[in-house]
Amino acid sequence: MRIAMVSVMANPLTEGTGQGAHVQQMAAALCRLGHEVTVYTRRTTPKSHDRVRTDEKFEVVQVPAGPAEPLSGDELVAHLGEFAEFLAEEWRLSSPDVVHSHHWQSGLVALISAHRVQVPVVHSHHGLGVADDEKRADAERLLARMASWTVTTCTQEIAQLMQLGVRRTQASVVPAGVDLDLFKPEGPAAARGSLRRVVTVGRLEPGSGFATVVAALSVVDDVELVIVGDKAQANPVAAQLRKLARTLGSLDRVVFAGVVPQVKMPALLRSADVVVCMPRSEPFGLAALEAMACGVPVIATAVGALTDVITHNVSGLHVPPNDARALARLLRLLLADDTKRQELGVAARDRVAARYSRERLANEAVAVYERVDPVHGNE
Repeated sequence: MRIAMVSVMANPLTEGTGQGAHVQQMAAALCRLGHEVTVYTRRTTPKSHDRVRTDEKFEVVQVPAGPAEPLSGDELVAHLGEFAEFLAEEWRLSSPDVVHSHHWQSGLVALISAHRVQVPVVHSHHGLGVADDEKRADAERLLARMASWTVTTCTQEIAQLMQLGVRRTQASVVPAGVDLDLFKPEGPAAARGSLRRVVTVGRLEPGSGFATVVAALSVVDDVELVIVGDKAQANPVAAQLRKLARTLGSLDRVVFAGVVPQVKMPALLRSADVVVCMPRSEPFGLAALEAMACGVPVIATAVGALTDVITHNVSGLHVPPNDARALARLLRLLLADDTKRQELGVAARDRVAARYSRERLANEAVAVYERVDPVHGNE
């Protein structure tokens, strides 16, 4: 099957977390099943190649739509027409069997372009907009009505989508997947000092929950916090976190690791006593899944995909968002109990292996594609 993925804002070549990582994982797994996958994203640097064939065999096309520089979501809207024209021309010459769009901007250009060549569109919202964002709300309602099928990465989003008009019989949950050959308990661990280690992973942006983790760390003794995400230099959120840690007297125990390549993430995760994920919303849960696959216990907020991924007190622990006191209490209990950490780590690995392998989830995605593609669905 020839599959086109549209991910306008999240480039699987450069974004190691969130949507970009999810698209990369799904495209790689689909290629391993023998499918042909092309990912379309927007060019954001002038020196980037037009087309890149990855080691995982999928192709990334970096579409010239607007200036070759990062743009905000509002700035990007003016250039979605250029993106759609590029796709329409490309697909007129050689059309895919199915299009899978990720996030609302991608969904709009996919609907426009795929309609011209009569190709079905599967759409993933990856979180819904706030009520006062009228452009996004209108787009999401349109996508709910017009997409051939809707795929979500967590069950919590299904109820919201039904309120938009998505029929439950035309929606599926296909969560994010993990490369279990790479993320596993066996293998080297990154070097560390005498302090116990807590690791948290995500983008340095409001809503990440990093401030809650820093606040909790300040009242938990003999623990260092390693923050993995974007480059911390000149990042305003990183500056705020440093100021908070300095005020709380824990700056010397906070490490900004920056961007860690995927091949080095397992070793870093294995070096952690606990991994903490404290976002206010989370459609993917990739950071938690990768830590769990490495057999590391996870404390996470009960939001989005994290409610599916973790069964409280079985494969991890849940904590309310923004509650530094509750997080500190759980960290103290867990760091003092080697047996409990081991039990949670083993159960976490079993949970991921049973439900979240890339191959299983790629097969579930293909089952959706075959439903909307009459040719391959009848083979």
